[in-house]
Amino acid sequence: MTTLSTYHVTTYRYLQPVLLGPHRMMLRPREARELRLISHDLTVSPEAEITWTHDVAGNAVATARFNAPTDLLLVESRATVELTASAWPVFTIAAEAINYPLFYSDDDRTDLGALVTPQYCDPDGQLSRWAEGFVLGRPTDTLSLLRDIAIGVSSSVAYLSREMEGTQMPLDTLSRGSGSCRDIAVLFAEAVRSLGFGARIVSGYLFDPDKRLLGHESTGSTHAWAEVFVPGAGWVAFDPTNQSVGSKNLIPVAVARGIHQVVPVAGSFMGPGNALAEMSVEVHHTVLDD
Repeated sequence: MTTLSTYHVTTYRYLQPVLLGPHRMMLRPREARELRLISHDLTVSPEAEITWTHDVAGNAVATARFNAPTDLLLVESRATVELTASAWPVFTIAAEAINYPLFYSDDDRTDLGALVTPQYCDPDGQLSRWAEGFVLGRPTDTLSLLRDIAIGVSSSVAYLSREMEGTQMPLDTLSRGSGSCRDIAVLFAEAVRSLGFGARIVSGYLFDPDKRLLGHESTGSTHAWAEVFVPGAGWVAFDPTNQSVGSKNLIPVAVARGIHQVVPVAGSFMGPGNALAEMSVEVHHTVLDD
């Protein structure tokens, strides 16, 4: 068990005062069986009216509304969490899902809905054929297949830190052979969806005090990975950037069908198009008890 504090600050600097539109923030860590949220505090400067709600996936969403022009926007999130995920997780998979092809129950398939459907065009079936190449036989072990795909994604795509906004199309990531953690997560999710699995994208933090994992520039970072729904085991985390299975080193904040739905801070401003001078993000973790 590890107890740690997380500090996440997003800073926007403008060349002149601008009027800020509503800003949507997804920064509150998402509680789970292996993560207990002890405390969370969100502060915004300049002063704003903040309201909280939950989206369709159950993520905590804060919306800030501003009243006066400013040349600086500071969003600070402080959280204390307790992590209990094992480095070597054991998953209790339902008998009907131990081997692939697996068949979701009618209720599960209905509830998974779009999470089972690929989200990007694959007109020539290139991605589907690539994913199919990992299926060694029918039947084949479900968890081994998913692990093989995660390793295959990591082996085919070199991690490349990319500061620019947006996410590459899965086929672009595959053809380029490089991508950020969010590009790699999207490629993995699309690959398993093409085989009939329900998958969702997760945004959050990578906790790596030993600096041995990919996807960060310091001991803490924003990070993206995927979860696959396996009957009996539930949502199983796969971080293809690091070829890892399970939630060890991962602090989830939000889950969604697409990466565009889990942006940590999103908003607008009224002013000249070139008014934004700088935008920066910093994440720091401090271990309180281990």
